[in-house]
Amino acid sequence: MALHDSRRSEKRFQQMLDKLRSLDFRITPQRLAVLRILSASEDHPTAEQIFEKVKTEFPTTSLATIYKTIALLKSLNEVLELGFPDGSNRYDGNKPFPHPHVVCVRCRKIMDPELISLDELKDEISKKTGFRIQHHRLDFFGLCRECQEDA
Repeated sequence: MALHDSRRSEKRFQQMLDKLRSLDFRITPQRLAVLRILSASEDHPTAEQIFEKVKTEFPTTSLATIYKTIALLKSLNEVLELGFPDGSNRYDGNKPFPHPHVVCVRCRKIMDPELISLDELKDEISKKTGFRIQHHRLDFFGLCRECQEDA
């Protein structure tokens, strides 16, 4: 991870931690581990992947603890959940706000492309439909470079 990324993930970790503290939530070592993983992760992990990482340091941690922590962070708008029809939900603690994703249909890699025109698209949709957009999700599905090379 680059130094810039390290600083950004540390800042994101601190924001999440400050929010929990300001609302008087318990700060357990397991919760801290989940926050660290979500704030540093750019690969949008599943709850199971988070669980596997946390239990290396805290072997008695349960998957239920991970789900409860994720649910708490979701309720505080500190984690974005990406739901998929097969139930393999992924979590983004790095950017807990609506943004576009590209998803590899083979290896399930998820990336966050920077789209400058997304706000313009949202405004255009709002004008054409009369909807006040509160939330959006924009996903593109295809094959990542690695999977294209393997094909």
